[in-house]
Amino acid sequence: MSARVLIVDDEPDIRGMVKEILEDEGYVVTTAESAAAAREARRGQRPDVVLLDIWMPDLDGISLLREWNERGGLPCPVIMMSGHGTIETAIEATRLGAYDFVEKPLSLAKLLLTVERALEASRLRRENEGLRSQLVMPLDPVATSRSMQALKAQMEKLAAHDAWILVQGERGTDKEALARWLHERSGRRAGPFVTVAPGSIAQDHAARALFGSDDNGSVQYGLIEQANGGTLYLDEVADLDSELQLRLSSALARRSLIRCGAPDAVPIDLRVIAASSQDLDAAVQAGRFREELYYQLNVVPLQVPSLRERIEDTPELLRYYADFFANRDKLPFRLFPVAVQNRLRNYAWPGNLRELRNLVQRMLILGNAPEVTIEEVELALGSVAVERAASPPGIAGIDFNLPLREAREQFERSYLLHQLNEAGGSVGKLAKMVGMERTHLYRKLKDLGVDPKSVGREE
Repeated sequence: MSARVLIVDDEPDIRGMVKEILEDEGYVVTTAESAAAAREARRGQRPDVVLLDIWMPDLDGISLLREWNERGGLPCPVIMMSGHGTIETAIEATRLGAYDFVEKPLSLAKLLLTVERALEASRLRRENEGLRSQLVMPLDPVATSRSMQALKAQMEKLAAHDAWILVQGERGTDKEALARWLHERSGRRAGPFVTVAPGSIAQDHAARALFGSDDNGSVQYGLIEQANGGTLYLDEVADLDSELQLRLSSALARRSLIRCGAPDAVPIDLRVIAASSQDLDAAVQAGRFREELYYQLNVVPLQVPSLRERIEDTPELLRYYADFFANRDKLPFRLFPVAVQNRLRNYAWPGNLRELRNLVQRMLILGNAPEVTIEEVELALGSVAVERAASPPGIAGIDFNLPLREAREQFERSYLLHQLNEAGGSVGKLAKMVGMERTHLYRKLKDLGVDPKSVGREE
């Protein structure tokens, strides 16, 4: 996808000349003759870089830069242009977030180089954000087992195409890491990888977070629009409420979205990879997930095996994560002997890869000997089992190693179980106690796996 450049300059000769040169280099160029026109151009489509003149009749470029900066940050790298620049002006532009400052009369060779460097800096920033996420989970999936080899072969085929994908699997199977692996090997790898985690977005702000907003000239680009040219990863897509499902389905079908408060649609060009630990087909049948959205996302289904289904990968995974944490956290590397490997191969791993990863990290932090012992492992697994068995309803401990969304689910389940006990099993009383509408509360209880009848009599 060609980079989009917005030229803001009140001199038509300069706008025309720079536009022609940039288009010859393969850029998609939009021009604006004033601050007002620049605001309108930003509403139409998110630019990848802005060339902004300082001296304009209605509002100078520094003031426009300050306006953008104060209304949610700069949309992209901004290169200032001026024939009357001063050191103070350049310092102010830099303070407000401008990427660079070029003087008029323009040296087209220097301008092209500055645009290239600005786009490269933006790309590197996105890559660094991706690398930081890899510090949580390495990208390359271990694939010794037959099920993982089959999955990886399927993913390698899909990486060469732009088809939308629905990844399904139990919690803790690192579906986002697989989505990143696909993105990094796709034709969109130079574009952004944007994660939408509905469970971590406040419900009151979800529409604005996803679709952006346009209020009185203040444009905020939502997560979907930020993924333009790259990949949009919808984590636990079933957590979207019905209204957002409908709006998302409409946007994906039309390849355009309408920002909150905006009258017109803006185009989107992205690949969608959605993920869910729920059975979406069953959710569709139960009316909890929109059928049209399900079929839009489920162009190519990918089923990620649980760790129980790929248990022969355990030895390699242990080595993989031991090496990973030793390098990342500067921990002493420890070996997992065959006896320990066999014990862990016979463990059920209800938390899947996340649980295995936590166990490896714990062994490296707490142990001193070069080899992990059976006693250490039994103690670790025993404490996990005791915690699960000993936690009464409504007082279950929160696993602080979990991502925010899953920790919140854990808390919500404990909280609602406790309040349901206090309400004597009455969902009507519970709704009043927690301040939720009853229909939403029934849905929340079902999503969290809480059966009111198992707690007490429902009114």
